[in-house]
Amino acid sequence: MWPLTCKLILTTLYVFTFTAIINNTNECMENQYHYATVSEALEKLRQRGYTIDFNLAENCIACEAGQFQHNEFDVVDVYRYEGDSDPADEATVYAIESSSGLKGVLVTGYGASDEDVSPEILKKLHV
Repeated sequence: MWPLTCKLILTTLYVFTFTAIINNTNECMENQYHYATVSEALEKLRQRGYTIDFNLAENCIACEAGQFQHNEFDVVDVYRYEGDSDPADEATVYAIESSSGLKGVLVTGYGASDEDVSPEILKKLHV
């Protein structure tokens, strides 16, 4: 496991920010934006150039432009949302940039299956 320092900012939606050391390197990710809802996060990220829709696929993330292994993309920002009372309302929005320069989002929800996802991808998304 790699180090993770959390600075929690609690709101009614439990939105928080953090700084993480990625893959035991000095490369840091610092979340600078706070959005009240998933839809607001997606809209603002699109305005910031994150226009590709990524999906989890077997052992990679995928979009119309292709598939990317764990070493071919970086997680730039992460936004986690929890429902007030229903765990099914949980979602995580990832701002992702591929090594080829594609910028997009990956949204995962509560109960998302990790059976077909490689341990490397899970580790990369577990920031």
